[in-house]
Amino acid sequence: MGQDIPATGGEEVVLANPRGFCAGVDRAIQIVERALEVHGAPVFVLHEIVHNKHVLERLRSLGARFVASLDEVPEGSVTVFSAHGVSDAVVGAAEGRKLEVIDATCPLVTKVHRQAIRYEDQGREVILVGHPGHPEVEGTRGRIKGKVHVLSTPEEVAALEIEDPDHLAYVTQTTLSVDDTRDVIDALLSRFPSIQGPALKDICYATQNRQTAVKDMIGDVDVLIVVGSENSSNSNRLRELGERGGLPAYLVDHPEQVQEEWVEGATTVGVTAGASAPEELVQLILDRLGELGVKGTRELDGERETVVFQMPEGL
Repeated sequence: MGQDIPATGGEEVVLANPRGFCAGVDRAIQIVERALEVHGAPVFVLHEIVHNKHVLERLRSLGARFVASLDEVPEGSVTVFSAHGVSDAVVGAAEGRKLEVIDATCPLVTKVHRQAIRYEDQGREVILVGHPGHPEVEGTRGRIKGKVHVLSTPEEVAALEIEDPDHLAYVTQTTLSVDDTRDVIDALLSRFPSIQGPALKDICYATQNRQTAVKDMIGDVDVLIVVGSENSSNSNRLRELGERGGLPAYLVDHPEQVQEEWVEGATTVGVTAGASAPEELVQLILDRLGELGVKGTRELDGERETVVFQMPEGL
């Protein structure tokens, strides 16, 4: 995907590939932009469209208003559901307020919703592997009428109380990779051999690709800087991957956050970005590293991403 750029000095930046926006994030942002063009400001967005401060600030400047609840939206207003998806209750509330809804839910999240509903229709108790309280998890949970078990550790699997182990299924939060969920799924399969679940190919491609890119660079860099906001799940996982690989690893979403002592004595500085971080922010971080004396940049080849999701009708 990237081409090698010769370094100019002893210290250099090694750029991960792929990094930054995935297709679902790209689509969600474009939906808000197009909604503003078509309908004019304000356009209301339920929750953060994606978890990145810079993206939100730019969209606010164009006329987007981010709300925590549909109660904050005037009746009949144009309202966008975020990329993380929403529950059936939220859909019903939007209909009750006669809102003109544009759904920016990532198609991969929608796929998880359909899987979970299909498992429930088969009479299976559903387990959702993910982080309680995350907007995507709450949206998926709210698509299932029956009982849902949300868990994220093998220990929670061991403590699970299930009504019928032979009628059990699981789905996963898309912002977790195969590596993130492997131990939990192995524990589920060990304890409940007949459990049903999605194929590995159904795990979010973008999350996995970005983590693989970081793992591939761990042996070649002295420090890792992850561009992303603190509330970005996948950005935090990238930082944790670096730490598990023995690297000092930092999560930043503003160039001034990059400290000189982080790169002192480093020959190579690895830089990547979570799926909700824009490339222009990555470039600002590179400029900051240049100010600190890290002049060369080498971009790694990586998995080429060609996925593009269609825009909703009317946009």
